[in-house]
Amino acid sequence: MAGQERRTIDLEEGWAFMQKGITKLKNILEGKPEPQFSSEDYMMLYTTIYNMCTQKPPHDYSQQLYDKYRESFEEYITSMVLPSLRDKHDEFMLRELVKRWSNHKIMVRWLSRFFFYLDRYFISRRSLIPLEQVGLTCFRDLIYQEIKGQVKGAVIALIDKEREGEQIDRALLKNVLGIFVEIGLGSMECYENDFEDFLLKDTTDYYSLKAQSWILEDSCPDYMIKAEECLKKEKERVGHYLHISSEQKLLEVKCVEVFKEFYQTRTKHRKLTWIYSLGTCNINAKFEAKTIELIVTTYQAALLLLFNGSDRLTYSEIVTQLNLSDDDVVRLLHSLSCAKYKILNKEPANRSISPNDVFEFNSKFTDRMRRIKIPLPPVDEKKKVVEDVDKDRRYAIDASIVRIMKSRKVMGHQQLVAECVEQLSRMFKPDFKAIKKRIEDLITRDYLEREKDNANVYRYLA
Repeated sequence: MAGQERRTIDLEEGWAFMQKGITKLKNILEGKPEPQFSSEDYMMLYTTIYNMCTQKPPHDYSQQLYDKYRESFEEYITSMVLPSLRDKHDEFMLRELVKRWSNHKIMVRWLSRFFFYLDRYFISRRSLIPLEQVGLTCFRDLIYQEIKGQVKGAVIALIDKEREGEQIDRALLKNVLGIFVEIGLGSMECYENDFEDFLLKDTTDYYSLKAQSWILEDSCPDYMIKAEECLKKEKERVGHYLHISSEQKLLEVKCVEVFKEFYQTRTKHRKLTWIYSLGTCNINAKFEAKTIELIVTTYQAALLLLFNGSDRLTYSEIVTQLNLSDDDVVRLLHSLSCAKYKILNKEPANRSISPNDVFEFNSKFTDRMRRIKIPLPPVDEKKKVVEDVDKDRRYAIDASIVRIMKSRKVMGHQQLVAECVEQLSRMFKPDFKAIKKRIEDLITRDYLEREKDNANVYRYLA
């Protein structure tokens, strides 16, 4: 059965609708009274992007939407973020920077979801920069380049205060320097250029190193053993030997670089890649009963270290600070709060992780062993790929059904399924049972309803 031609959405009309969603997100981030996004809000924004990207030329606006995605971040940064940072100085400016970076990552995550179809198909075919990276690069190019000098000065001022015996906000400094590690998008270039030279300029001053060692403790992967071996071997080349103790983890970043140089002198045909998810760390955790050495992955360690600066953290706060996928964070939190070793207490105290959970460090934890290894639950990679594909297809089927029903208002079951199959056939071959299941789900979510006199006829609920 031939499908009815859907109405063409022009660029101005479609983008005006998207801007309403973007404005709503900005209001939420700015703390203005604004209700959270509902599932219907998300569906309509996602569907609008889908429609504008799948219209026949010249009405396929994929490239224009890609450009406008970047422009949205640039406009928000120049009109809202930069003015708020320029108005503040010293420690107040650092606090504002930490807040703005956290908000920016939330904005990147949400807009990437709205533009998901663009990211998955248009960008992959054109080999363009992914949406998430575009959003983070805007922050680096527009904010980092302008304020990095002020941030360096404020950081140095706080470090000098501590050297003089004053109490300072260590968590704030960790968060600020963590930004400059993250802003490099996977490399340490930004951090090294703006902070490392200062922090390491007097490598013979043990007390200076000890006083600053905690700054990088949360930001760098734990490759101390390998790095120390490489530093020993490179003693003659660098002209001096830097002693690395458990107190001096400031040198971890430098160790990674030295190991990289060392590796490159041994082979010219292989590329060295650091896979942080496979790293391990040994953490001395101080509980009320005793100190226990925890053997954990690098990501588990990063999560636990968040509780050095906070007594309680929500699921969303943990996701924001770790900047990992939801699936990865769920695995980490499950291993630390729901498995054999409950290092974290969870509210509510059940065995599943949900976005509404709250976590706190379990100071009363104890074990007969003084050294325990905390495993991660296994991941079936093949199953995960299948689940990801199924999830993508569910979104596409939902969007197709809503789009058809919004246009036709009332429609029979067979006709709806036929038109849905026709629309989706250029992406994948949809299963009839899957379409029926998605229709039932949309009914329970009040997108559709059955006619009272005929259960095989559906009515769209605006």
